[in-house]
Amino acid sequence: MRLVTTSQVQALRQQLSKANGFRVAEIEVDIDPFDFARTGAALVDRAVAFSSPGGVRLAGLGTAWRAAASGEARFKKLKAQIDDLDAHGVKGFVGFSFLPTMLRGSIWDGYEPAEMFIPRIGIEGVESGSLIRIAVPEGDPIDPTLDLLASMRRPQWSSVVDVGDHSTESRPPVSDWVQSVADALGFIERGDIEKVVLARSVVVHSDAPPEILRMFRQLVVTYPQCYNFAWKSGDGVFMGASPELLASVSGRSFRSNPLAGTAPRGEGSVQDEAIGAALLASVKDRIEHAFVVDAMVERLDPLTGMLAVSETPTLKKMESVQHLSTVIEGTLGGDTGLLDLVDAVHPTPAVGGVPTKAAVDVIGRLESIDRGWYTGGVGWLDADGNGAIALGLRCGLVRGRTTNLFAGAGIVAGSRPDSELLETRLKLEPLLKLLTAT
Repeated sequence: MRLVTTSQVQALRQQLSKANGFRVAEIEVDIDPFDFARTGAALVDRAVAFSSPGGVRLAGLGTAWRAAASGEARFKKLKAQIDDLDAHGVKGFVGFSFLPTMLRGSIWDGYEPAEMFIPRIGIEGVESGSLIRIAVPEGDPIDPTLDLLASMRRPQWSSVVDVGDHSTESRPPVSDWVQSVADALGFIERGDIEKVVLARSVVVHSDAPPEILRMFRQLVVTYPQCYNFAWKSGDGVFMGASPELLASVSGRSFRSNPLAGTAPRGEGSVQDEAIGAALLASVKDRIEHAFVVDAMVERLDPLTGMLAVSETPTLKKMESVQHLSTVIEGTLGGDTGLLDLVDAVHPTPAVGGVPTKAAVDVIGRLESIDRGWYTGGVGWLDADGNGAIALGLRCGLVRGRTTNLFAGAGIVAGSRPDSELLETRLKLEPLLKLLTAT
């Protein structure tokens, strides 16, 4: 059964034919955005699905427009390219890496240090169903995009049984990573840094390529309080369920929700509440959390007309871990936009350390993995400057039968290598369980 009817395609054709410049047309449909993504992702070289705790459900297929930038000024360069685009009524997807440059010839080929693209065919969940939005650049023919849409069929339901085998490999070896934590504590004791986030990776080798959109669907169901994403570029898919909002903008209002300080969930409500209470009372974790909040407030204050910060952290509970959480809200000053906020705060101490430059230098010395977009950001941005970007956490990069999963832990005075290792294992659990369930 066709995804859209012949009359709907014709309605889009009429809208596009009457438009000038960067042409946009839209219709309402009754298909879920993520069923739409499952139907068409294999037909294009770039696709994204994204959901947020507030109910935003977006997907996009193909590329109508794309911009990329690298270097220390990458967000300013990207914003300048976006500002030069005269495209109203569209939503684009934004993604970026932890560092301002990326290695070529690595597992992250196809992903830029900072990029945004507007999909040829986008779909957005709305109250009455979903809205399909077609975008065609000036000078491009409209037929290829409409033909692609017309060729799409509604997906058939089928049960999925994973009968394959999987093997896992820790990178670096666990003993080496534990030693790097001890080395980081040495830097802290000497006063070189106050905090550093150290990451590691687990590589999963599977008999067959994972069913990405089945996994993504399960992430959305299991982690509705997270920012769930799957970003396809070529033969790679970066996907995850991030608990942490880097920044969102609606009109002139902005919001951020930094997390730092982690503990496991308990077995049963009594134990879980006791662990949560201990986390709230932990001097070590409160100091780690304060590093993040204080740094973000300091960086955001010059860009805002008003800034409000929760007085004390609360608990944000996930499936396998719970975090100390603080909400930062305010109004934007001048012509400040979402990418300006990102430029000001990234990398936050939640993914880098304190002080930032010294911590990033220590990460370069102690880490042996290529973070790429892990601890970078993924989100969306519209023509009016509204949008949301989550940190790239609880995530992995899938290429064929190989998946690189990533997790990290914040190291401060009082950290214990064995406890930090356990924290990374808990953070790896969401995707690892989905990949290796048989």
